[in-house]
Amino acid sequence: MTVADSALDPDALAQARRLLATPAPSERLWPVLAAAAFAAVAALALAGAMITAPPVVTQHLAVESNVSLDEAPPGETPFSEAPFSEAP
Repeated sequence: MTVADSALDPDALAQARRLLATPAPSERLWPVLAAAAFAAVAALALAGAMITAPPVVTQHLAVESNVSLDEAPPGETPFSEAPFSEAP
């Protein structure tokens, strides 16, 4: 008896093999969604911290004293006309 003369139906046999095969593993989305949520929360927290943080002041302001920033002692350049330079 040759292979072509088999009593088994090849289509039914192929369907049975497909049904018995192990299913392909599905991808989990929870780790991806958790990472995206963490990144979003971290970005919003840092943005909120930048908005609510006080501004950085690099120079002392003369708010309480009677000294004007435009008045300078004799022989010195007034603050408003001084060139920008970094603190020593």
